[in-house]
Amino acid sequence: MKQRLLKKYEEEVKPKLASEFDIKNQMAIPRLEKAVINMGIGSVTKNEQTIDNLKRDLAAITGQTPSVRPARVSIASFNLRAGMPVGLSVTLRKDKMYSFLDRLFSIVLPRLRDFRGVPIKSFDKYGNYTLGIAEHTVFPEIDISRSTPAHGLEVTIVTTAKEGEEAKRLLELLGCPFMKN
Repeated sequence: MKQRLLKKYEEEVKPKLASEFDIKNQMAIPRLEKAVINMGIGSVTKNEQTIDNLKRDLAAITGQTPSVRPARVSIASFNLRAGMPVGLSVTLRKDKMYSFLDRLFSIVLPRLRDFRGVPIKSFDKYGNYTLGIAEHTVFPEIDISRSTPAHGLEVTIVTTAKEGEEAKRLLELLGCPFMKN
């Protein structure tokens, strides 16, 4: 069974993008490539139990075990040594990516307090979109009573769009709730 968001992309979004941007080649139509979810754990690097809890939480959110990202250099003023864990990262592709983004757009973002939409200015020059979420506990998969203190996470949506306008329209048609001007 196809993911709801993937089905929407193939049936509605793809033809609309092709006509709006006058794209003749089907392979040139912008699409989602991957979603990268990063969580900084610099504040709890000494507490192994908290790191394990954050790994469990991120795995529950994404459906995939996160990889631990070590520090590249030592910084004495931060009590940081090269090789110490400073972050968790997950790269989602295909079905898991569409499932995650569907939940993000339709369930998680509208649940945020005082949510008026995500900023449009967060596109880079390559058509990728990065979104920060202040607390990972807003995801419905997280049991707040068992969870660690709230940690922020960053979601980067990588597209095959050649310019920001195509990527913006792609995400808009997929249901990303952008801020109204």
